[in-house]
Amino acid sequence: MAKTCRQLHPVKKNKVTAPTVASDMSPLLRTFLYITAAITGAVILIVEILGAKMLSPYLGTSHFVWTAQIAVTLVALSAGYFAGGWLVDRSPKLNRLYYAILASAVYLCATVPMVKPLCLKLMSLPLEWAALLASAFLFLVPLALLAMTGPFLVRMLTQSVKTIGTNMGRLTAISTLGSVAGCVLIGFVLIPHLPNSVTMLITAGVLVALSGVYLIIWGRTEAGFTVLVVAIVICLSFGYSGLRGQFGKRMKYDNANWDVLYRENSNYGELLVIQHRGAYGVRRVYLNDKLTQNTYDPEEQKSRSLFTGALRWLAHAYTPKIERVLCIGMGAGIVPMQFASVGIETDVVEINGAVVPLAEKYFDFDSSKLTLTIGDGRQFLNQNDDRYDAIILDAFLGDSSPSHLMTKEAFTEMRRHLTERGVLVINSFGESSPDRQFFAASLDQTLRAAFGQKGVKVHASGYGNVFFVAASAGELTEHNPPIPPDSEAKQRLDDASTDEATIAEWRKWHAAAKGQGPFFSEHAQVQSEMGLMWKKQLAFDDPSKGQILRDDFNPVEFYDSRNREDNRRNLVEYLE
Repeated sequence: MAKTCRQLHPVKKNKVTAPTVASDMSPLLRTFLYITAAITGAVILIVEILGAKMLSPYLGTSHFVWTAQIAVTLVALSAGYFAGGWLVDRSPKLNRLYYAILASAVYLCATVPMVKPLCLKLMSLPLEWAALLASAFLFLVPLALLAMTGPFLVRMLTQSVKTIGTNMGRLTAISTLGSVAGCVLIGFVLIPHLPNSVTMLITAGVLVALSGVYLIIWGRTEAGFTVLVVAIVICLSFGYSGLRGQFGKRMKYDNANWDVLYRENSNYGELLVIQHRGAYGVRRVYLNDKLTQNTYDPEEQKSRSLFTGALRWLAHAYTPKIERVLCIGMGAGIVPMQFASVGIETDVVEINGAVVPLAEKYFDFDSSKLTLTIGDGRQFLNQNDDRYDAIILDAFLGDSSPSHLMTKEAFTEMRRHLTERGVLVINSFGESSPDRQFFAASLDQTLRAAFGQKGVKVHASGYGNVFFVAASAGELTEHNPPIPPDSEAKQRLDDASTDEATIAEWRKWHAAAKGQGPFFSEHAQVQSEMGLMWKKQLAFDDPSKGQILRDDFNPVEFYDSRNREDNRRNLVEYLE
């Protein structure tokens, strides 16, 4: 009997491979790809907004930064769409998409330790170029990698040309809804409650998790596992490098080690309080997004910063009597408390409610002694008809004043809230010279347009602060000037030709006053500076150096960018 011979072949195990066409996909995978579209859409918006926040401590919050960030995001999306479409047509493998998402996560982790040294290096360039280059270097690549998701998923999810419109519309809608969710999440949840660096690392972690799920369940290859592990290790390394030293109890500032007393994020930047005991006593510094806002002596309970005394000084000097005052901008609460502590009815408007507990705990602020409103200063003025003997405008976003509070329309509204002999006192930061400071010259013109040509005076500190005083009556009068009745002493002050001579005369007055009265009760460190400030009155004679600022046209950020760069460098120069 003949035997039938059958050739035996070894049994091969089927290798799990990722599908390359839509018909191969399971419902679970299809759902996961839609989730991918939503998550990457959310991350793109999160990175766009968070990126600008990460740049702001070094490059500011001007329209230059936001314009650069938006422009870089759009360029990245264009590049990613093109590259993704080209790649998926030649190699329709989902593993490649998730490798790209992993690479984006790694790059985003790298931005955390890179942002500070990069921005400090670029600050030597004009602001517009610094913003563009910083944004492009830090965020162009990861955003472009994420943008590859769209064309990849359209190609992979389309079963026939008849359904391409439906698939395209569905994916675009899902991605857009993800972007909406990301925008709301970053604006209302993450930024107010978490440091920017932590938020960026969490965002990168979500991308790593997303890629990991796909590579473990559907894209199981030895190369995929290797890439995933390497990406996780690199992300952890960058994360550790970026966070190291950021949340410790000590930090380097002004060539010394300082104790960190308070650290909290807010809608308007990171709030930080540090303290140091040295040869000149205890110094406590309040920083907002790493920019110095105030320096305080907790033992004497007095500010070491000139502007805190100068604002009260100028209000007393040009007002017959102050019974009620409005402070727009609370800061650390020192200026409002100076008025409230002597029985003056004090209203305060502060847009950032997160500073209140900081001020109460570390700067002797007592909200029970005044009326505090959390909100926008201009909105507050528009909603009530109260009148004040003095309005103190000391509102800052980083290194500059909010533009909507520095227009003719805003000043006209402030004048409406002043009593017959009331005054508006403004603290601005920058160069006092009209040929170098567009903002100061424009602010002078704008105030004169709202208060009259004789109703405005300008005092320069010589230390970065420029103070403006405007009278409701249309003409300023020195009702309580900080000078003794001795006419000879006044003449000696006027005749002093150098800063040193002026300071010497002021110290004589200070000694004679025995530290009594509103003009001689500041910290000893700033007494001489205040005397010098009183003498240094400015006149902006050249109209071409500025212009009247209006709600509809306020180009300060554009024309004054160089000075703003210089101001910011001065504010961050103590950081290491």
